[in-house]
Amino acid sequence: MDNLDDSGRGMKRKKTIVWDDPQINKRDAVSSLSGLYYLRSIRDGKISPPPAAKLIGYQIKEVDHGFAAFELQPGEHHYNPFATVHGGILSTLLDTTMTAAVITTLPQHITCSTVEIKVNFIKPVSAESKLVRCEAKIIHIGRKLATVEGRIKGINDELYAHGVSTCLIFKVN
Repeated sequence: MDNLDDSGRGMKRKKTIVWDDPQINKRDAVSSLSGLYYLRSIRDGKISPPPAAKLIGYQIKEVDHGFAAFELQPGEHHYNPFATVHGGILSTLLDTTMTAAVITTLPQHITCSTVEIKVNFIKPVSAESKLVRCEAKIIHIGRKLATVEGRIKGINDELYAHGVSTCLIFKVN
């Protein structure tokens, strides 16, 4: 019992999150950069990622026209009461990656937002799952709406979750 605290619940864990001013992120996102250049700038460390990326821990690994890939190292801080990664974390990873795939196709001053998402959970994810990768590609893009699909897989190409999303495309002032 040498690893227990006074409550008998085990050693306490702590995670500190540091992020940059979200208003600067917003300015960068709606500036004169195309969506693809904006996401590549985050990936390359030229622009700070949004606070949600710091909080959850996902990172952009690849972006190209109509495609995005993000990675996440699952940890205990992502867990639900059953010691597996909470479905909301995986949904957020899918949503972020699918939205990014749409953003890669958009010119400056145009962005998008998720209006609908459907996620299918196939297999639980845990810290033992190691690194997971979410890849998304556009199914269809029109003037106002885009549909996109994404998959979360493990390092051995094991499918953990997949989803589809509809994004609204709009002009930003």
